[in-house]
Amino acid sequence: MAHDPNCPFCQKLADPIGWPEGEIVWQFPHSVALLGPWQHYTGYCVLVAREHATELSQLGPKRAAFLDEMARLAEAIEACFRPHKLNYELLGNQVPHLHWHIFPRDINDPERLRPVWFAIAEADTNADEKQRLETGTVPRADAVARLRAWLTTNGAPSA
Repeated sequence: MAHDPNCPFCQKLADPIGWPEGEIVWQFPHSVALLGPWQHYTGYCVLVAREHATELSQLGPKRAAFLDEMARLAEAIEACFRPHKLNYELLGNQVPHLHWHIFPRDINDPERLRPVWFAIAEADTNADEKQRLETGTVPRADAVARLRAWLTTNGAPSA
């Protein structure tokens, strides 16, 4: 697999303890699913490709498997947390390594029509907003446990 020694995600993927165990939702064959920090969006996850690529088009024949893993994770989020809508974002502007942000959106969120990045940007300078966005309706460990249980029960492939 391709690896970039200067990429922070490649560094974490190469380190057996790159991510804390409590953040890892699932180890797919082509990606790693992590519980994201912004649990105001309960069940928010980040799916990081195991292979270093900056664009989806660079994955070649592995692209379909990577996208299937993203869809499996999305199914788990939907089943476990019943959001009104999921927002999928594949950006890479800050960390140029393929990773999906999957944000569950609630129908009662007064900002549901705005991208989450506006609130997250405010959290960089506002401690109260950061606390609000990091706090979910479900404890982090419970969110991870629910997602793992669903993925296990539904036969998600694992590395």
